[in-house]
Amino acid sequence: QVQLVESGGGLVQAGGSLRLSCAASGRAFSSYAMGWFRQAPGKEREFVASFGWSGRNTYYADSMKGRFTISRDNTKNTVYLQMNSLKPEDTAVYYCAAREPGTSPSGADYWGQGTQVTVSS
Repeated sequence: QVQLVESGGGLVQAGGSLRLSCAASGRAFSSYAMGWFRQAPGKEREFVASFGWSGRNTYYADSMKGRFTISRDNTKNTVYLQMNSLKPEDTAVYYCAAREPGTSPSGADYWGQGTQVTVSS
């Protein structure tokens, strides 16, 4: 099993930045791949960004490219999501996720509890 705990959400004005953190535990950090998803009110959960299995390749949803950056600190078993130039439409609950071998980069097998990000106009 993998346990994921997010932090760093909050209220920010449009154009501002936030960095989300996700601390992972329960299994070796290298035994699963990490990513981020989000769910806005009234919408389905959507893929934001993830790492490939090598930990070097990264994948992003088109609407986040150039604004969001996923990174990791293997010494802390932590993955981050740096969000810049935030827009009101980025308002959502952001979820950290982990996936097993064979699951696509836009999929997930384990979820954190989510952290709220609200962008005011």
